[in-house]
Amino acid sequence: MIINHHPFQTNENGHLEIGGVDTITLAEKYGTPLYVYDVSMIRENARSFVNTFKELNVQAKVAYASKAFSSIAMLQVAKQEDLCLDVISEGELYTALQAGFPTERIHMHGNNKSAEEIAMAIEHNIGCIVIDNFHDIKLLEEQLNYQNKTMDVLMRVTPGVELKTHEYIMTGNEDSKFGFNLQNGQAELAFKQLYNHKSIQLKGLHCHIGSQIFETEGFQVAVDILFNELNKWNVEYNYIPEVLNLGGGYGIRYTKDDQPLGHHEYVKVMVQAVQKHSESLNIPTPEIWIEPGRSIVGNAGITLYTLGAAKHIPGVREYVSVDGGMTDNIRPALYQAKYEAVIANKPNEKTTKKVSIAGKACESGDMLIWDLPVPNVEPGDILAVFSTGAYSYSMASHYNRFPNAAVVFVENGVDKLVVKRETYEDVVKNDLSYE
Repeated sequence: MIINHHPFQTNENGHLEIGGVDTITLAEKYGTPLYVYDVSMIRENARSFVNTFKELNVQAKVAYASKAFSSIAMLQVAKQEDLCLDVISEGELYTALQAGFPTERIHMHGNNKSAEEIAMAIEHNIGCIVIDNFHDIKLLEEQLNYQNKTMDVLMRVTPGVELKTHEYIMTGNEDSKFGFNLQNGQAELAFKQLYNHKSIQLKGLHCHIGSQIFETEGFQVAVDILFNELNKWNVEYNYIPEVLNLGGGYGIRYTKDDQPLGHHEYVKVMVQAVQKHSESLNIPTPEIWIEPGRSIVGNAGITLYTLGAAKHIPGVREYVSVDGGMTDNIRPALYQAKYEAVIANKPNEKTTKKVSIAGKACESGDMLIWDLPVPNVEPGDILAVFSTGAYSYSMASHYNRFPNAAVVFVENGVDKLVVKRETYEDVVKNDLSYE
């Protein structure tokens, strides 16, 4: 059953279900705000990428971009699905180690890696470091010499692809904080430093052209640009890339206006483009790596809130407040992101009006959804906001000293608490007295 274009069902009690579990039961059991993930949907999303590469008989790695949502339980699911893993900090790497994630399948990103982060990555023998700038090269050389080790790397480049996306999440264009520019010669200068290095093994190139992408043309153009450079390096240095990492950014459905492609469509286009250029260059097809994050967890998660105060302004609008907001989902305030939602205890009731869902933080901009169609609502009703699985928990804050919400996984009718709700003691535990 599709509710507001989202694949969730209602049960015999007339309540919204996720993963075979009643959302009202979850709200009563664990409290709200509450992040809830359908683990079967996470697995389905991951397998849709992995299986497409297998069907095309292409060597590939699918790395979960843990910035979208990182917790021990989530990384254990990624491990179970034989995914690789992207991390960009000591904290994300530490979480992966605590989850028992195989270190050889971990890749480290970051535009400002510290010596400590690089040392930790080398110490734990992770599989790959993505070089983002010349500072990375210097630090990596120092740490590899100190630990007397070698490391596989990819070199991140900015292909100059500009997409119709929010400017804050457009990372593949030339004016970006990420990667080496291809247009101004930085990439070739970095290549010369890394090629035939005694302790750094350059496996290939990496690029990421943006996020929430609904078409495939940008990926094709990026592959064209990368191979234009690789062709020159092949002629001049006889360089043959072993890996081509095309990043992530595959769009998901937040509202009815979003029309993402199937995961397999993105993969097929990328594979075809890489194979075409490899044949033209007469080199083996590089192993293709991708880094989906949002497209694995985004539509698998919902957030449950309890409705509270209402404010009706005649001729203007009606506000209904919830017990969360920008502290558990910053995206509407940060990106003007749009969401759809239903009243979880009344999902099948006829909508009679539109209300705007306000968060409880002390900010006028703390608005989750404008003009949401709802039936008659009252305090105590449960609101379920769809597609909040990515960048909600991971970007949560303690603004107004709100504790972070709990996270629950559901699968095949079974619910399990995987991140405890913070207490007020947790919020102040690092505070020190001045008296």
